[in-house]
Amino acid sequence: MPMGKSRISKRSSSSSNSYASTATTLVFLALCVLAVWMLSSNSVTPPETTTRNTITRKEPQTTTTTTTKSNLPAFEDNPGDLPDDAIKSDDEANDNGGKSQQDQKVAILPEISKDSIVDNGGDAIITDKQESSAEDLHGKESTEEQEKQKESENQNTEESSFTQNQRIEETTSEESKQTSNNNEESEQNRVSEENNIENQKPNENIQMPDELDQEKRLQQQLKEDESRENTQESQYNEDQQQQQQEQQPKDVEMSNIEEKPETQPQKEYQDESQQTQAGNQETQQKEDNKEEGNTESNKGTESNTVETFPAVENTVIPKESKESKKSWATQATQSANEKERRKDKSSGNEGLYETTWQLCNVTAGPDYIPCLDNEKAVKKLRSTKHFEHRERHCPEEGPSCLVQVPEGYKKPIEWPKSRDKIWYHNVPHTKLAEVKGHQNWVKVTGEFLTFPGGGTQFIHGALHYIDFLQQSVPAIAWGKQTRVILDVGCGVASFGGYLFDRNVIAMSFAPKDEHEAQVQFALERGIPAISAVMGSQRLQFPSRVFDVVHCARCRVPWHADDGLHLLELNRVLRPGGYFVWSATPVYQKLPEDVEIWKAMSSLTASMCWELVTIKKDKLNSVGAAIYRKPTTNDCYNQRKHKRPPMCKEDDDPNAAWYVPLQACMHPVPVDSAERGTKWPEPWPRRVQTPPYWLNSSQMGIYGKPSPQDFATDHEHWKRVVSKSYLTSLGISWSNVRNVMDMRAVYGGFAAALKDVPVWVMNVVNIDSPDTLPIIYERGLFGIYHDWCESFSTYPRTYDLLHADHLFSRLKKRCKLAPVMAEVDRIVRPGGKLIVRDESSIFREVENLLKSLHWEVHVTISKNQEGLLSAQKGDWRPDTYVDSS
Repeated sequence: MPMGKSRISKRSSSSSNSYASTATTLVFLALCVLAVWMLSSNSVTPPETTTRNTITRKEPQTTTTTTTKSNLPAFEDNPGDLPDDAIKSDDEANDNGGKSQQDQKVAILPEISKDSIVDNGGDAIITDKQESSAEDLHGKESTEEQEKQKESENQNTEESSFTQNQRIEETTSEESKQTSNNNEESEQNRVSEENNIENQKPNENIQMPDELDQEKRLQQQLKEDESRENTQESQYNEDQQQQQQEQQPKDVEMSNIEEKPETQPQKEYQDESQQTQAGNQETQQKEDNKEEGNTESNKGTESNTVETFPAVENTVIPKESKESKKSWATQATQSANEKERRKDKSSGNEGLYETTWQLCNVTAGPDYIPCLDNEKAVKKLRSTKHFEHRERHCPEEGPSCLVQVPEGYKKPIEWPKSRDKIWYHNVPHTKLAEVKGHQNWVKVTGEFLTFPGGGTQFIHGALHYIDFLQQSVPAIAWGKQTRVILDVGCGVASFGGYLFDRNVIAMSFAPKDEHEAQVQFALERGIPAISAVMGSQRLQFPSRVFDVVHCARCRVPWHADDGLHLLELNRVLRPGGYFVWSATPVYQKLPEDVEIWKAMSSLTASMCWELVTIKKDKLNSVGAAIYRKPTTNDCYNQRKHKRPPMCKEDDDPNAAWYVPLQACMHPVPVDSAERGTKWPEPWPRRVQTPPYWLNSSQMGIYGKPSPQDFATDHEHWKRVVSKSYLTSLGISWSNVRNVMDMRAVYGGFAAALKDVPVWVMNVVNIDSPDTLPIIYERGLFGIYHDWCESFSTYPRTYDLLHADHLFSRLKKRCKLAPVMAEVDRIVRPGGKLIVRDESSIFREVENLLKSLHWEVHVTISKNQEGLLSAQKGDWRPDTYVDSS
């Protein structure tokens, strides 16, 4: 059936016979010309191809009888009555969120045969092969067509005129590439033609569409589309870089929302929308309707970057990718003996708090550490041989009581003066001064506790002792090759306190024992320390992360229990790292010392540790033995007795959350791409350099390849800290020394503060991707922890806590009231809390803090992310928890 007949609409003729005769003659001549032209054409397409591979656009229905979309078969490329964009995948739809409707349709063209594209519901034919096929049919049946036209001259005259006008109209529509405006204009033109058709002159000037020009335009479209597909992958990275360069830092926006609640956020949204529109060649319709264009653009950007980067990068930290969690292990999965936490079975109405807080009624009083002062749990222990009573024993549910403040408590002295003296009433303990005063640990001087900088092994000062160690082994290179050390049995941590002068940070730890408040002294002085013990469980650190491990009369029997505790140090010591042992067996000849030295010599040799040197410090009359961990497995393989044994292959050296100690060794990594085969970059270059072992094929936390993810996080926190935290939150940083990042990822927040005189304890949550090795690799330190439990630190020991997207995740596992009580316990009076999280959690957090009499400031951004800053006051309840 000729295609012209399918578009016949039946109308009554009102033209005169002469008018019809003239029109009929012209039509006949035109058809003859077409027939001759078609005979010379070499591009004939089978009729069936003109229906299968088509892209249709729905036109408003007119009074003509046309073949509509609902009458067409629903082939793969012709989805029946579905919307045009329904044939695209979700990813394609998201990618074109910022494009116009016209651009979205063009983007599909490369997947469809260019030989068959029908516009306006199948009425217009826009390609050479389809034109040839259709007109060839006209040529074959020209005789029959002529006879039928003679029988109905008036009717055919109007139909031919309408059909040719419609061809011109639709060809013009295709050339102009109009979208929704085009549909309205076409409808208006048709109505106008129907109303005035009788007054029209004969179509003497009608010309056939220029098929050659259309083919060129189609080829150009296809080339443009192919180019767009080839550059689609790189376009995202370019857009992100442009946004980072041109947009204002997100924290400036949030910090100024209170003053400019609408102007600043709206401006940033428009800036980002305009950037997206510029790259996508917006049509005239979007230029005229900017608000609608901005909405489309933002939706498209958000869809593209879901779980990777937010729609407005200058508002929130990039969100974690769900897919990335498959690439990263967590302490919860690594640690076989990880304690199960009870999930929060609340009804979801915890945001409405009418909490009545009370003081904790405990023996420890102002020094209460819930997980270390659990008297009921300690009484149930079967043995204390390995100092189990000094280890963590947390209550089944975190306490919701508040810790009292010592009488006479004062605002802490600022660093660096605090390294030399603190207020006595802030840590009112004198026993250590009585026992260790002669060794220059601590002394009572009026209303102060003073610290001469000495220790059992360095009575004449820590700095001399530090330099003595480097002179003994120049390769230690404090502050360059050696950046992060572990100080075992630290006392009041003077060794770590003076290492700051050499650009070295020390993770100092000691148990809460008869050396009364030694770790509390360290923290009050502004020196990093935790309460921990070499007991029956692994230390809460990853394997192979410390450059040096130090023990100065730390009272740990390293040779006992088949070297159980020394083997734990071997686990956390970096291959090629040093163990510094300064103790009496090294330089004294008492029978006990000689026996210990003999046992240690045998043990270290069987562990393949090299005894680098034994040096004596004449000033302090002490000596130090310095060992080095091997960098290969050759020695392990050549041992005769294989004692201590190598750990089983399924024993994960990074598992550290409630994992029992084992008297075995893990092999040294040998793969050049594995962590531990190379020494980190020298400080400070290592803080900003992605670790060599980060694999580009592994997805990072935010969805990019790991090295790029690392760099993005680093730049993000540099911007946040410099543009917001240091200037816009009203924090007096001279009063800030001890800082904790409660949910660190790559350590970007701590890295951004490296030039500020503070130290940051990076906490990696046990249910988060295990990124703590990365933090150590860049010259920072941290620890694993579960915030459903109390932290192993004394009360009032941190000046600032930082919680980035912590509470919204934590609420899924435990109640927030005990967590906020723990925050209140850790922070000093006058200390700060910064929370960045989903706005849905802010009501509950804000209400809890206000019930604790904290001063709270909340700023919510446009995309439901927010910033909360709060300051702790001096308020304490008047009543105690009932001891019964």
